[in-house]
Amino acid sequence: MTRSPWRRLGAAFQNLLADIGRHYQLAAKVADRTFVGPWRGEKFRFEETLAEVHRAGNESLPLVALISVLVGMILAMQSAYQLQQMGAERLVAQLVAVSVTRELAPLLTAILVAGRVGSAITAELGTMKVSQEIDALTVMGIDPIGALVVPRLVGLVVAVPCLTLFADLVGILGGCGVATVLLGQSASGYLLDSLHALELEDLWGSVLKALAFGGIIGLVGCHQGLETRGGSGEVGRSTTTSVVRSIVLIIVADLFVTALLYLRH
Repeated sequence: MTRSPWRRLGAAFQNLLADIGRHYQLAAKVADRTFVGPWRGEKFRFEETLAEVHRAGNESLPLVALISVLVGMILAMQSAYQLQQMGAERLVAQLVAVSVTRELAPLLTAILVAGRVGSAITAELGTMKVSQEIDALTVMGIDPIGALVVPRLVGLVVAVPCLTLFADLVGILGGCGVATVLLGQSASGYLLDSLHALELEDLWGSVLKALAFGGIIGLVGCHQGLETRGGSGEVGRSTTTSVVRSIVLIIVADLFVTALLYLRH
């Protein structure tokens, strides 16, 4: 019997609420193992966390650098075309600096990390889940949350802000290269205009967004991996779901953080 659209909508909303509840439970467990566990004598896996920071940060650095410098160059060319018509091409530096720092660098960095690292985390945990390796850890008395989830999530929360600050710098330098070659501006003057346009709040906002995005990528990636059921084919579905859900939640979080930081003025 075919269900009515209202019943399907209600079932989808019910599944959404249940999914949010499972994400919240996992986040609460991670917070407990990270901040309370060491006081109970539980070991914080520092070496594994550093390895995750290296994987999410250092190994993603070339891709983030390439995308950031290209975006800075494109933004400079597009803005110069419009501003030259008003004789205000000197404002290119300010426009690029503010746009890259406030919005483009944290958003693009998070999307790249979600596609590269978040998917890998889901695939790893999903494979361990379907092969019953996680159940074996539990039988041996090893907490899977503390051993597998905490290092990955904390590593992303540390790495994504560092990558974002690097993307801020590289994006501004990309715009500087375009302004120097095409507009005839001096590099020193361009960089000074960029510094004058930026405020400390812009950098803090960029870092705050990156912290939220790193947490979202780690939480969604680990949750989808641990929720994988069935055979190896389900690992691919979980990985796809992880990337799509991470990107959607990143954009939603970006909206809320932007409203919190800039609409109150």
